Amino acid sequence: MLSPIVSIVDLTKKFNGLVAVNRLNLTIYRGEIFGFLGPNGAGKTTTIRMICGLIKPTSGSINVAGVDAVRNAEALRSKIGYMAQSFCLYEDLTVEENLKFYSSIYGISGSERGKRIQELLELVRLKEFRNVLAGNLSGGLKQRLALAVAMVHKPEILILDEPTAGIDPPLRREFWRFFKEINREGITIIITTHYMDESENCDRIGLISNGVLIAVDTPTNLKRKAYGG
Repeated sequence: MLSPIVSIVDLTKKFNGLVAVNRLNLTIYRGEIFGFLGPNGAGKTTTIRMICGLIKPTSGSINVAGVDAVRNAEALRSKIGYMAQSFCLYEDLTVEENLKFYSSIYGISGSERGKRIQELLELVRLKEFRNVLAGNLSGGLKQRLALAVAMVHKPEILILDEPTAGIDPPLRREFWRFFKEINREGITIIITTHYMDESENCDRIGLISNGVLIAVDTPTNLKRKAYGG
């Protein structure tokens, strides 16, 4: 039986009277790759920022890995790894220094920290760039570093906001290899995208338009419904 890891009930968010997310109901299951698919401005980022506890909803409830994300957002920190759309790490630190810094924030130290950093450098293929300043990395390499930092504390859930936006197709495919490797470790992945081809890598997709979740299903079933199969 599938075990829920995220449960959302009647989630609504308004900004100055404008409804960004409108009464969204959704269950995401442990171990799946769930994708929010929709155009820019559809409400994808607002939704995942509420799941992360970064912004509070206007109304509704969110339970993430047994934690009330509305009332106890701080308790989510150890359970969630979040990779934002824009690069927000320290450009004047090297790749390895960034990983050491964020490891210390999560209380990881000593031999455990060294081992974890080595694992992450290997996972995202950044070993040869470990002493390069983050500000000198290409866009694709910066995204790899951001992914490694999001994973540094071994979260239960990895939340990725448009992680491959602006990256060419070969690099996008490489990132999906990383995501699937992470998912095989039992980590639930929630991802936003506006690329139709990317969404086919997900176990299930939630289609969002104008703040409304209009459909949730597997990629195969959604295509069948769309084409009348």
